Amino acid sequence: MDKKIYDVSQKILSKNDIKANELRQKYKHKKLYVINMMSSPGSGKTTLLENFAINDYFKFAVIEGDLETNRDADRLRKRGINAYQITTGDACHLEASMIENAYDVLSSNGELENLDFLFIENVGNLVCPASYDLGSNINIVLLSTPEGDDKVLKYPTMFMVADIVVVTKSDIMEYFDFNLENIQSNINKINPKSKLFVINNKDESTIRELADYLMWCKDNQITSKYNY
Repeated sequence: MDKKIYDVSQKILSKNDIKANELRQKYKHKKLYVINMMSSPGSGKTTLLENFAINDYFKFAVIEGDLETNRDADRLRKRGINAYQITTGDACHLEASMIENAYDVLSSNGELENLDFLFIENVGNLVCPASYDLGSNINIVLLSTPEGDDKVLKYPTMFMVADIVVVTKSDIMEYFDFNLENIQSNINKINPKSKLFVINNKDESTIRELADYLMWCKDNQITSKYNY
């Protein structure tokens, strides 16, 4: 990498890290447990959040990140969830300063009171979001069955920062020759401390298992093992 580009990149990330640490203090003051959700587009992040809401596992709000439209935030609001939409334009990730603005609006509106979680649904991308600390307690990375079972090693940086990996759309694995053993083996190679969940939207017990684990993380104040 050209030294000028590297220096600019490091300066941007350093500025982001300072803001992320400020956010951690805000979360702590509000007693919020914050989860950063990352994945490629269409992996099922919003659907998973809808299922959490439908089954009323816990109370939460969401900060949504997309290049354009308010569709995901609107979907969640229809489920009674307070959601703030960030449209990034051409930015392929969320940054801590964007989260701070959204957090301040939600907080001033009283929409962060008495919650179990604040979810950050990051922009759909398996590359850039992994490099930006948002001050979250833990990171979840979703991988959908149609994407294939080779993505862990093809996009290692993303899975290296994942505290939890969630394989979605598991009911169609057989149609895509998706090998779950390959996923577990590859995760073990680059990130053996990450916990793997497999969910099927037609099987509520798989959603509940993940929800129960998130509550356990919150109750035990688990924080990410992976520093940016």
